[in-house]
Amino acid sequence: MTLPDPVTLAIPGFIALVLVEMWRTKRMGIGRYDWRDSGTSLTLGLGSTIAGVLTGGLVLAIAMWVWQHRLFDIPFSWWAFLLAFVLDDLAYYVFHRSAHRVRWFWASHVIHHSSQHYNLTTALRQTWTGFFSLAFLFRLPLFLIGFPPEMVAFVAGLNLVYQFWIHTEHVGRMPPWFEAVMNTPSHHRVHHAVNPRYLDRNYAGVFIIWDRLFGTFEPERDDDRPRYGIVKALPSFNPLWAAFHEWVAIGRDALAARSPGEILGRLFGPPGWQPGGTGETSETIRRLWLEDRAGQDLAGQPTGRQSPQQEH
Repeated sequence: MTLPDPVTLAIPGFIALVLVEMWRTKRMGIGRYDWRDSGTSLTLGLGSTIAGVLTGGLVLAIAMWVWQHRLFDIPFSWWAFLLAFVLDDLAYYVFHRSAHRVRWFWASHVIHHSSQHYNLTTALRQTWTGFFSLAFLFRLPLFLIGFPPEMVAFVAGLNLVYQFWIHTEHVGRMPPWFEAVMNTPSHHRVHHAVNPRYLDRNYAGVFIIWDRLFGTFEPERDDDRPRYGIVKALPSFNPLWAAFHEWVAIGRDALAARSPGEILGRLFGPPGWQPGGTGETSETIRRLWLEDRAGQDLAGQPTGRQSPQQEH
């Protein structure tokens, strides 16, 4: 069965929404646009598309091989598409959480977080190295269950299209019932923020229920406005450096490692990991921030300690 590509069909809508957001930003002063930053995002999006074309055949071949060993024969019916959409979103949650908690996956995903701006062009800032980091592994269980590769590709495209509109500051909060179930601009602003409160939270693609269920949900607060990017901001708008800087850092750290255990930690530990538990991971940043807050509450004044910084 031949199914359309939702992302390709949505491109005119993407362009129209970006133009509207640019106009509203200029007219109303909501959000920020920097032509250099947006240019980097668009270049990274184009590079990601090219990388997808070059590696798509291999991913499809792997998917077909797994599907040939499927446990069930799932038909092309409405309930199968609905179930595939929900399970694909769960698979995305697992991937997305791993992409923040395992440095190997983070090396590809960091591209999407490297902008210090938050607008619709940020949604287009995508990885060039997803195949190399093996991101496709997270969807293989769907093929093993028995969902046809064409069906999974279609619902994955719908998932990606949905995530486009949540990359904006022009939408405040949606109705409470919608915020309770669906991922929204408010929830996703939290995910892109570097505030200690918000680090490694709200991994959802479409359904925020996964974060609520697995304990990774954090609401956006008016008294702690999100600051975007990675904690150690990139020093330039060079798309090549944005695409590969974390891989360069991994190679440098692996070569300097003094033991096999340290090599494994540098590759597969959380971003910021250091031997002996001395690293500045998101847990460390959040813990020290909480200690500072507790100290302020007890003493009635700031403690003066600054949270450590990592590239996260």
